[in-house]
Amino acid sequence: MNPSTENDPTAKAGRREWLGLLVLVLPAFLLSVDLSVLYLALPHLAEDLQPGSTQQLWILDIYGFMLAGFLVTMGTLGDRIGRRKLLLIGAAAFGVASALAAYAHTAEMLIAARALLGIAGATLAPSTLALITNMFKHPAQRGKAVAVWTSCFVGGGVFGPILGGMMLSWFWWGSVLLMAVPVMVLLLIAGPILLPEYKNGEAGRLDPLSVALSLLTILPFIYGIKELARETEPLAIVAVLASFAFGYLFVRRQGQLADPLLDLGLFKIRDYRGALLLGLLVGTVTGGALLLVNLQLQMVEGLSPWKTGLLLAPSAVGVLVAISLSTALATKVRPAALMGVGLLASALGYVLLSQVDSTDSTLLVVIGAILVNGGLGPTVALGYGLVLAAAPPERTGSASALSETSGEFGVAAGIAILGSIGTAVYASKISVPSEVPAEAAQAAKESIANAMAVAADLKGPAANELVTSAREAFTAGLNLVGVLAAVFFLGLAALAWHWFRHMPPHPKPEEAAAAAEAGTGSGEGGDAGDTDGAAAAASAAGIPAQPSRDARESEDSHDPVRT
Repeated sequence: MNPSTENDPTAKAGRREWLGLLVLVLPAFLLSVDLSVLYLALPHLAEDLQPGSTQQLWILDIYGFMLAGFLVTMGTLGDRIGRRKLLLIGAAAFGVASALAAYAHTAEMLIAARALLGIAGATLAPSTLALITNMFKHPAQRGKAVAVWTSCFVGGGVFGPILGGMMLSWFWWGSVLLMAVPVMVLLLIAGPILLPEYKNGEAGRLDPLSVALSLLTILPFIYGIKELARETEPLAIVAVLASFAFGYLFVRRQGQLADPLLDLGLFKIRDYRGALLLGLLVGTVTGGALLLVNLQLQMVEGLSPWKTGLLLAPSAVGVLVAISLSTALATKVRPAALMGVGLLASALGYVLLSQVDSTDSTLLVVIGAILVNGGLGPTVALGYGLVLAAAPPERTGSASALSETSGEFGVAAGIAILGSIGTAVYASKISVPSEVPAEAAQAAKESIANAMAVAADLKGPAANELVTSAREAFTAGLNLVGVLAAVFFLGLAALAWHWFRHMPPHPKPEEAAAAAEAGTGSGEGGDAGDTDGAAAAASAAGIPAQPSRDARESEDSHDPVRT
């Protein structure tokens, strides 16, 4: 983009900017892939590394927790040192950490490498979105660019298992992690050529103590939940109690900082609070359920990773179709109605999963997964826009960062919590034959992947008996999660209607973009254009327009954030 038009909100991007967008969406796709790609690889790496049930959950969810814990801080760091510079540093770190994870020879090494991946990934997500806002000033173009980025991020999550199945059909489990390396190399080569550098001289201060307190709030709590799912231990109870203490200290510190890691004032805005909580809760349930569905198809139904990936393809396509339909219908139907109907469809899918048995239930699992994922479409399509629309223009950056953080945290927490519920049910239901050695029997009770590995070394009826019992026990866990999730989603559908029923259908994208362009054209200076442009980008992507400050004040006049 020509420097003379850098702050002109009507300036249109050229070929370089669109080529740069292609470079930026690749890491966004991979970030999302890495959240789910190990679902299919879990049985293979469990056989190789022999992790316990708790270690298996840490392998899957530590990435998401670290990503969520560092997102906001890395966004601020990018503003200070340069967004392109941070992106390239993160790309190099992500590639190295991917290689370390791929060649890990112990469960502990893999967990540590996945944690490093999460920290490196936290440099990529805010940098890519921030650079898009710098490269695309024209509201309509920015809306299209944001929509492409969002589609790639969502697509990575739903197509991750499919790509993983393909790789596992030909290579070892570490190959699914090596997919990131060539993409990061491409980013390191093309980034300096196609991407502009941007620094914000008014960036907030970094606060490492807040980051530490946030992680000390989250990780001990998750550790305690996982351990309590296995057995009641004093250390697990202490960890949970300690997490509440650290959480109190974290919230207290945020109220004392001029540039807090978590902007507590945003939670006073009703629409913002509702949209954020809805996205968090939906992600929590969905993250754990997707893990159990993958294991059900592989370990219980006995399908290969490749066949499992293919059977999950309809649900992957379903969520993308639902997102497109929801965006189109949002100009005619209220967001509350769209999201409510979608969540009810997901609830029906969970009802089907609650009826699955341990023999020949592949079709029921696939239909349930299609309904669950497809029902998420309206919430995924409209949720980010609701967050941007509810926040004051001058705080859209904080609102966006917190929305991304809650989404990543929700998926990771879902793996931990629902995975722990499934593990507890499995351990209570499995019956290990008496002829199995004590050490092997204990391993079999840890997880179905371990039970299958133990059964492979047995001979005669004992092997079949262990396999049958393990499959029945795991299915019982999936059934219980299905019941809980169905009830939970019924409640979420009611909450979505209650929270957002006052919102009208969205304006058409071209109308919103034209109005935003007219507004920014009369502004003075680039800062105003940037904040208005963020809302315009949301509208151009089919999400709500930012209400005026007067409207927000009249909606909740006692809210000091809006006055």
